[in-house]
Amino acid sequence: MATRPTFITCTSLSFSWPDGTKVLDDFRLAVGPGRTGLVGLNGSGKSTLLKLIAGELTPSAGTVRVAGEVGHLPQNLVLRTALRVDQVLGIDRTRAALHAIEAGDTAEEHFAAVGDDWDVEERARAVLDQLGLGHIGLDRTIGEVSGGESVLLRLAALLLARPGVLLLDEPTNNLDLYARRRLYEAVDAWSGVLVVVSHDRELLERVDQIADLRDGEVAWYGGNWSDYQAALATEQEAAERMVRVAEADVQRQKRDLADAQMKLARRRRYGQKSYDNKVVPKIVANSRRAAAEVSSAKHRVLHTERLAEARSRLDAAVEAVRDDDEIRIELPRTAVHAGQDVLLLRDLELPYGGRVSGGFELRGPERVALLGRNGAGKTTLLRTIAGELAPVAGEAVTHVPLRFLPQRLDVLDDGLSVVENVARFAPAATPNQIRARLARFLFRGARADRPAGTLSGGERFRATLAALLLAEPAPRLLMLDEPTNNLDTASVRSLTAALEAYEGALIVASHDVPFLESLGITRWLLLDGALRPTTAEAVRAGLGAGAPGAGAVPVE
Repeated sequence: MATRPTFITCTSLSFSWPDGTKVLDDFRLAVGPGRTGLVGLNGSGKSTLLKLIAGELTPSAGTVRVAGEVGHLPQNLVLRTALRVDQVLGIDRTRAALHAIEAGDTAEEHFAAVGDDWDVEERARAVLDQLGLGHIGLDRTIGEVSGGESVLLRLAALLLARPGVLLLDEPTNNLDLYARRRLYEAVDAWSGVLVVVSHDRELLERVDQIADLRDGEVAWYGGNWSDYQAALATEQEAAERMVRVAEADVQRQKRDLADAQMKLARRRRYGQKSYDNKVVPKIVANSRRAAAEVSSAKHRVLHTERLAEARSRLDAAVEAVRDDDEIRIELPRTAVHAGQDVLLLRDLELPYGGRVSGGFELRGPERVALLGRNGAGKTTLLRTIAGELAPVAGEAVTHVPLRFLPQRLDVLDDGLSVVENVARFAPAATPNQIRARLARFLFRGARADRPAGTLSGGERFRATLAALLLAEPAPRLLMLDEPTNNLDTASVRSLTAALEAYEGALIVASHDVPFLESLGITRWLLLDGALRPTTAEAVRAGLGAGAPGAGAVPVE
């Protein structure tokens, strides 16, 4: 029996937030089987669109039609720590009924709960194995697993449910390299409708087409991320060429209009001179003057219209050229001289495991990449250095002002506006100074007055970064925990450029290897029970990147 086709159709779809902010207006979309990468700038409505398709939000107008069951992995996944793994997987009732039957309880409700799903535990363990979670028992709780593992558990639940339509919103956020490879394999094997929102270039290389959401409309590009980039580059070259042609046309029309006006002015002067000198009879001169005025008006209108048309073509050509608004981060002048003491870790034991045996020193404007599997303790180490957690033993001493950008972006007070949040960190700055600085982070006018709780993931990142970098005193040691998680590719480029210009010391915990390599990292460190040196080559090869079984060598 043939399976029913699966698809997504959005017709005349509109959606606005309660404060009146419009996200989509008369939006149309049609997606069939295959893997689709949904890309666009932060705030363009990608996550909102997925929630509308999943039925988690209600459109203000229009319809969403989905043929097939929908599975949705949200960007900000929150699971109660008390939940058991089998509850997250959605098999707890079936599993309990199976165990009751195995124990001899033949109540009818147990058989009804099991149905035909007698192998549910075997299927669950197979899916967990597929995602590298075979070591996690079905009776464990979410509080016992890492954030990355909880994301994979939610994905496992979706794979077990076998929906026809799978929606993934930034699924590689917080996943280590090993877990990402598992996710990539699951995406490669998907046979239904898959729509994935991501900035992960390696993940987007696995899709069949790219849907570019821009200004409330979708442009389609066949192929993967590389094909999309190549097509976009060709489009932009053509658009920029059309701008140059249109600019030249405008200048030509301006010259033609000026030449025509000069000729007409010359004729008027000649006619007036003839009239004054009585070269021709008065009636003839007046007739010529009237004819000249009519001709002058016609020429002026003709050339003015041509100039207006040329300017219109120029406006259309300029509109076709992408000028994506990017954050312009001006990091403070915080030079750290070579050899200057920045950070000292001595016999450090972390609250949730992990250690730095002996001593570890950071001197001068070093750039350190901190790697490790999910749950290895990278965030714990950074929070300990920042003074948010007390070490179990040993000490972490910083010799310069530092700022820490946390992975969860929980620095902001959701009830305060963006301006008010920044003012908390820079109390000496005036409101006008804060607004001028926030404009560089794309918070202009009313946007700076929006409550932090209403911001998208990328907007929240920009607001948090602004609050920390505009704080007093300015940081000379900057620590970032997974900074690219919620950023579009344009913002990643801006952040990279800003960090390249930063003159202080830098510690970045990230699984985004291309991003790390762009920062000019001077030291690659792996946290795996202890802190040990590694290399970019080893990370890319999967060795020393936190793969299971990697050993730990203390940094002395």
